[in-house]
Amino acid sequence: MTGTTIGLIIIGFLFLLLIIRVHIGVAMFLAGALGYAWISGVDPLMAHLKHAVYARYSVYDLSVVPLFLMMGQFATQGGLSQALFRAANSFIGHWRGGMAMAGIASCAGFGAICGSSLATAATMSHVVLPELRRHQYAPSLAGASLAVGGTLGMLIPPSVPLVIYAILAEQNIAKVFIASFLPGVLAIVGYIVVVGLMVHFKPELAGPKSKAQSWSVRLKTLAATWPVILIFGAVIFGIYTGIFTPTEAAAVGTVATGLMAWYTGGLKNGGLKRCMQGTAIGTGMMFLILVGADMLNSFFAVSQIPANFAEWVQGLGLSPLSVLFAILIVYILLGCVMDSLSMILLTVPIFLPVILGLEFWGLGIDEKAIWFGILALVVMEMGLITPPVGMNVFIIHNIARDISPGTIFRGIVPFLTWDVVRIVILVMFPSISLILVQRFG
Repeated sequence: MTGTTIGLIIIGFLFLLLIIRVHIGVAMFLAGALGYAWISGVDPLMAHLKHAVYARYSVYDLSVVPLFLMMGQFATQGGLSQALFRAANSFIGHWRGGMAMAGIASCAGFGAICGSSLATAATMSHVVLPELRRHQYAPSLAGASLAVGGTLGMLIPPSVPLVIYAILAEQNIAKVFIASFLPGVLAIVGYIVVVGLMVHFKPELAGPKSKAQSWSVRLKTLAATWPVILIFGAVIFGIYTGIFTPTEAAAVGTVATGLMAWYTGGLKNGGLKRCMQGTAIGTGMMFLILVGADMLNSFFAVSQIPANFAEWVQGLGLSPLSVLFAILIVYILLGCVMDSLSMILLTVPIFLPVILGLEFWGLGIDEKAIWFGILALVVMEMGLITPPVGMNVFIIHNIARDISPGTIFRGIVPFLTWDVVRIVILVMFPSISLILVQRFG
């Protein structure tokens, strides 16, 4: 039996484990270990396991993961979300649908210091939803705008999924962060435009227009966001200028957000304990998935599946764009049943060699790797708001039980339409992702 045949059997076994709801990290580890032993034998598997876990956890770059997670925990406890929403609302809240737009903008700001889509959606919903209700916004628009706003936490740097992709693709973390900036801005602007179009054609979705704030009030609320601006600026500027490594920048950002949470009283009454517990749980979950993915990828290596798959795809004679769009469609389908981190770890070792072996507008190897990473992350964002899983949708539902998941999913359809358009734009114009890398990377 060939390695490819064994590989297909093991992949089927992996999906069987996922169907019966075995944890993704455990499922990948069991499937990878079984396949490795099947091809190489039990003794080589034991020899591999002796050093595999240490080899993964000793990677210095991974230390940014718990630091960015703790940074997000401190930001949540520090009450920075309220200041961001008040500032955004003071500038655009008087527009038709402006409060929903402000919610999206504040999600982007919070995501910039949180790095987690789920945390962004949960935190901002507690702040924004009551205001949207008070101003008579339709439940579909209120829930949908916050669900899609939460996805920005994945793409706006610093982002844990971006870090994991950079490590897997052997790319510079700072360059991947730079590449995500303009696609992130494109997402924010597009979502705000979608809200504007929705309320233009269906005015009943938004409540009555509120009174415009004076410039003195706007500047006052903007000044209240100085911790976010300072922390984000220090982290990103430090990384881009080479003053900090990404790990050092994560440490600086964590200390800064921790001090702010302490100053605002967010660490009192068990706040510090909740931050530590949240960081520990998130780190443990991610690192378990990493070990499982490493085991599965080791099996892929001995079975030669990635190389054989790349060779098979190239032999089909399809155009590079056809192959790319097929891969992106697979990501959309996987996003309906899997979380983004699992998708990254499971698919990048298979799909990235295929992309690197194809020609796209004369891009170099590193440029293709970074560009594909941004495309993959954008598509994975869609998985957070598409049925049946749509984790951001169910987070909103858990916070506002009277808004059903079906109502939110219906409100999300116009935003998904923009996501599809955005993906096509990023595919056809790689320079949107790469121009800042080429100029400043």
